[in-house]
Amino acid sequence: MIIKICGIQNKETLICCEKNSINFFGMIFYSKSPRNISIEKAIVLQKISENFKINGVGVFVDRNIDELEEIIKKIKLRFVQLHGSEDDTYIKNIKKNGVKIIKSISISNKNDLNQIDKYENADYFLFDYKPLKDELPGGNAKSFDWKILRKLEIETPWFLSGGINTNNIHQILDDINPFGIDLSSGVEKELGIKDNRIINNFIEKLNHA
Repeated sequence: MIIKICGIQNKETLICCEKNSINFFGMIFYSKSPRNISIEKAIVLQKISENFKINGVGVFVDRNIDELEEIIKKIKLRFVQLHGSEDDTYIKNIKKNGVKIIKSISISNKNDLNQIDKYENADYFLFDYKPLKDELPGGNAKSFDWKILRKLEIETPWFLSGGINTNNIHQILDDINPFGIDLSSGVEKELGIKDNRIINNFIEKLNHA
């Protein structure tokens, strides 16, 4: 199973992720998020990761396309996650920069899965809880009804996201067995602050599931 931890902000957490064979680490470029990272810090983390197996992912919400292309070049990103209302034309244009795209789709009922057909240029999907008006686009520590994904058969690899933690990982493996999982609040000691012990504990539980 592919594992992504989103909202990484420092070298120590990145090293912990690498030691635990995490596949992707997300760097969030969204000023309203408690996990927001500066471009300067992201450049440092991305550079460190080039000597590791883990891949950096830039996470953006409805960013101006010219700004996004500039950031991709500055940080040397190879993966970009789009967590807003970006359409397939936007995705197609961003991919010209040599990156792979993870497109987030907000889910509250089965009909929301119809959105999959709108994004033929996405390389991965990320299915997350659909936020209410006053909530963040992601990282709300809330889950949708995962049973919606039970019989999902699509060729594009996908991540399950939203409220995943050590208490429900067994249920996820038994009920859904997704291609990948995306963690954020589930490995934090407080809002926006990742905890290496929780990460270690989560991976240990996952390996013995």
